[in-house]
Amino acid sequence: MRNSLLKAATLALLAGALLIPAVPASATTATTSAAATAADPFSAFGVKVKAPKTVKAGGKIKYTIVATNKGPHYADSWFLGGEFPKGVDLKKIRFGTSVKGTECYGEGRAFYCFLPQVVEVGDSVAMVFDAPLKKGAKGTQTATIGVVSYNVDQGMENMSKEELDRLGIPEFGFKKTVKTKIVR
Repeated sequence: MRNSLLKAATLALLAGALLIPAVPASATTATTSAAATAADPFSAFGVKVKAPKTVKAGGKIKYTIVATNKGPHYADSWFLGGEFPKGVDLKKIRFGTSVKGTECYGEGRAFYCFLPQVVEVGDSVAMVFDAPLKKGAKGTQTATIGVVSYNVDQGMENMSKEELDRLGIPEFGFKKTVKTKIVR
């Protein structure tokens, strides 16, 4: 289950979850019931995002994301990315990471990358997005970027998006909002 390509394709369809204002539940103790634990993320992430304060129109905004798995379990079903500003051309976004086999998908203003790596509790993953601005970009460009993780059990990696939705597979967004002012 850990690195199934079919799982990546299925989860890529679900990657719009970062736009949903899901907030992870607080940490639970060993005494919580199974029903209460089902609503908690298998893997909660701490997210740090860096971006420049100002950029010239037609330039690039460089977003650096560092995501740390806070647990309680390893993460194997997760995406990095988010909603990029209106002034960014998604077709021209470039990304960099040390994780081999990374696949990225963009639609609308959302751009997500599946990194086929298991992230153990306490480990971090970093990714850089170079997002070119359109020449007509102006004002303040706002991006909401971070991690989307899913509570997918073993044996569920081959299920369709419709089946995962029907079953109500939990998804969690861990995000930061960053703003960059466009200068002339």
